[in-house]
Amino acid sequence: MTSLGITYSTRPGWAEPPTDAAPALRGGIHCGVAVVGGGYAGMATALRLAERGADVVLLEAGYCGQGASSRNAGQLTGAPAGDPEMLSALYPRRFSRLVHLAEGAVRFTEELMGRLGTDCEYRPTGNIGAAVSRGQLRKARRKTRILKKAGADAEFGDARDLGLPDSFLGGVHERAGGLLNPGRFAFGIREALLRSGARVFEGTPVRAVDHQGAHVVVRTAEGRVRAERVVLATNAYSRALAAAPSRLAAPVFVSMVETEPIEPGRLEATGWTSGAGIATQHNLMESYRPTPRGTVAFGVRRLQPGRGAVREREPDAAVVKDLTRGFHARFPSLGDVAPQRAWGGWVALTPSWLPVAGEATRNVFYVIGCNGHGLAQAPYLGTLLADRLAGDELHEDLEAVWRKRPGFAPSPVFNAPALRAVWAADRLADHLNGTGHAGPRK
Repeated sequence: MTSLGITYSTRPGWAEPPTDAAPALRGGIHCGVAVVGGGYAGMATALRLAERGADVVLLEAGYCGQGASSRNAGQLTGAPAGDPEMLSALYPRRFSRLVHLAEGAVRFTEELMGRLGTDCEYRPTGNIGAAVSRGQLRKARRKTRILKKAGADAEFGDARDLGLPDSFLGGVHERAGGLLNPGRFAFGIREALLRSGARVFEGTPVRAVDHQGAHVVVRTAEGRVRAERVVLATNAYSRALAAAPSRLAAPVFVSMVETEPIEPGRLEATGWTSGAGIATQHNLMESYRPTPRGTVAFGVRRLQPGRGAVREREPDAAVVKDLTRGFHARFPSLGDVAPQRAWGGWVALTPSWLPVAGEATRNVFYVIGCNGHGLAQAPYLGTLLADRLAGDELHEDLEAVWRKRPGFAPSPVFNAPALRAVWAADRLADHLNGTGHAGPRK
C-alpha cells in the first residue's frame, strides 16, 4: 500500500526475499533433531548440528529469515536488552555474565559473517545510547558506570566526543558491534543452511509437538517428523504451540521507517560524524541509523502487542506518523526529508527482559526471546544449544540464561494499555524537556 508518498509493506525492508523456496514437508520422516522455526536461532541451531554430523530437520512456516531476522534495524549491539540499572539490581550475581554473553555474541556474529562470505554491509561503528535531555544524560552516565563495572567495553561522552547529531547531549558508546544489513545476513545463513546436510522444509507450519514413546512427533499440515529431540526456535510465534512453556514470551510488533535518499553531506552537517547507530534513553527507545543507500532508517518508539494469531502485517499509519515526528524532532535540519518506506516485524519480549533457553518437556528444548537484541544473541545462543545437543558441556554463556524449570511469571507490561502509557510518559517527558512533541492524541 502507498499513502501520502509512503510505501507500506509486509515484506522485509533490507533485501528481496529468496525465490528458491525449499519444498514443503509431505509425508512422514525420521531424524535425530527437529528444529521448529527458521529465524536466526533456528537456522543457526540447524546449521551447527549439520556441521557436527547430526541428522537434523528444520521446519519453517514461511521462508527462512522471513520474520524479524530480515526486518530489524541492523544494529549489532553488545549490550544486554533492557535497562542495565534494572537488570543489575534484579540479577546482581548474573549481570556480569549477561554482559559477557552479549559481547561474546557480537564477536560470534562478526566471525559468522566472515565465515559465510556474505556481504552484509557491516561497519563496526559500535552503537550509542544517546540522551536528548539532562535526565537522560544522567541516566546514560549511570548506565556507563554499571556496564563498565560488569566488564563491558563502554565509554561515556558528550555529543561532540561521540560524533552525535547536534540535538543530542551525549551518551554511552557501546564499542562492540556496529551496523549491518540484517536481510543479507539472514539470507546468507539460509544459503549456508541449504548447502549443508540439514533437511530444510519451508512453507511448513507446525501444528503440534507431542511425545510418542521415547520419541517426539512434530505434526504439520501434510506430514510429520518423528525425532529423538526437538528444538523450539519460534520466538514471537511460540504462543501457537502448546509444547512451548506458558507465558514464555509476548509477541510485539515493531515498526521501521526509512527516509528518501538524503543529499551527500547533510547527515554529517547535523553533527552525526560517527555514523554509529543511535538508541535513545527513553523508556521505549527510538533507534536511528544511516544506511548505505544514503537514507536514515528509524524505529521502535511505539510497541504494539499481538492479539491472537501472529500474522504478517503492514505498520499502522498513526505509528509511522509518530515515528516520523520523532525523526524530525531529533534531526530538525532534515525537516524537509520525507519518509519513503515503512515495514515491521514481530519480536518476542520475555517477562525478565532476558533471552531464555531450557528444556520445556522431555527432549523438547527452546531458545528464545532476545528482546530486540536477537541480531547477535539469537544465532549465538542457537549455536551454543546445538553444541550442547551434540554432547558438549553447557557453555557458560548459555548457562547464564538457562532455565532449569520452564515456568514463567505473567508480565504486567506487555499489554496495549501499559505500552501506550509508557509511550505517553515518554512523549510528556519530551514535551516538558522541550525535546520533541507530545504526539498524536488518537
